[in-house]
Amino acid sequence: MDYAKNHRMLSLLGQRGTFGTVLHELAARDGRIMAVTADLTAVSGLERFAADYPHRCVNAGIAEQNAVGFAAGLADSGKIPFVTTFSNFAALRASEFVRHFMAYMDCNVKLVGLGSGFAMELFGTTHYGLEDIGALRSLPGLTILSPADCLEVAKCVEFCVAHKGPVYLRLCGKMNQPPVSRTDYDFTAGKGIVLRTGMDAMIYATGGMVHLALQAAWELEKEGIHTAVANIHTIRPLDTELIISHKDYPLIVSVEEHAVRGGLGSAVAEVLGGQRSHGKLIRLGTGDTYEKAGTREYMLRIHGLTVEGIKAAVKRGLTDSYV
Repeated sequence: MDYAKNHRMLSLLGQRGTFGTVLHELAARDGRIMAVTADLTAVSGLERFAADYPHRCVNAGIAEQNAVGFAAGLADSGKIPFVTTFSNFAALRASEFVRHFMAYMDCNVKLVGLGSGFAMELFGTTHYGLEDIGALRSLPGLTILSPADCLEVAKCVEFCVAHKGPVYLRLCGKMNQPPVSRTDYDFTAGKGIVLRTGMDAMIYATGGMVHLALQAAWELEKEGIHTAVANIHTIRPLDTELIISHKDYPLIVSVEEHAVRGGLGSAVAEVLGGQRSHGKLIRLGTGDTYEKAGTREYMLRIHGLTVEGIKAAVKRGLTDSYV
């Protein structure tokens, strides 16, 4: 499939549906690809994969630790296993197994975190993936991918198959996800993409927040505020060169559908902290409390993770009134 030409179809499927579609297509060409799911075959978009390759799709049940350990054995036998479960279960419930088998043992396991951020909506905090980046970012050797749209999901899955080493793929949003890119482009893990230039502020966004950051920058432009936007699709290894080269912007903003501590914003702060000087940094994400459950749109709104919220943060940051 020409993923760029079919970006509209992929966007309708959402990131989870795109993942399953692309993995099914790649599996037809590579017999090493296997899927291991923690009782989430349909949620992972793996129905066709399971139907066409029943001996290459394993339902481990609601046993995330076992799924990762089993996948490690498959990887050691030469397979390329993709383990799917909700992002909070992947990062928290299976954390020791991820640390041992994927980070320490360097097994070629691809862990797919489904429904990150507020994608699980009324399932509530038990199913929200708001700490997964923070929980996994400290593990040595683990690549962490956070695609901005469905076309980028396809590129990330292709990277996972080609890359020898453990990967965490963070999927966000719902169906009908707005595209960030409508044409093909070069995807390189560890290298962010500057999508828009501007001299007043730099916004680093990841996952579903990239689209909102671009909208906010476009609206700010009409008000005379020129804002650059970069898509940080790889949290680890982070593109430190990109961040250092833009350190002197008057205002630097990170935006993520994740806890403000431990995620992209913290990673950017760590890089800037090693520089002699840098612009003011504002980190947008979720705070230190767990709010009541709601739709994704409602949860984003109460945390200020909207176009208006991003615009307001930039304006306040540029006038030094943001606390």
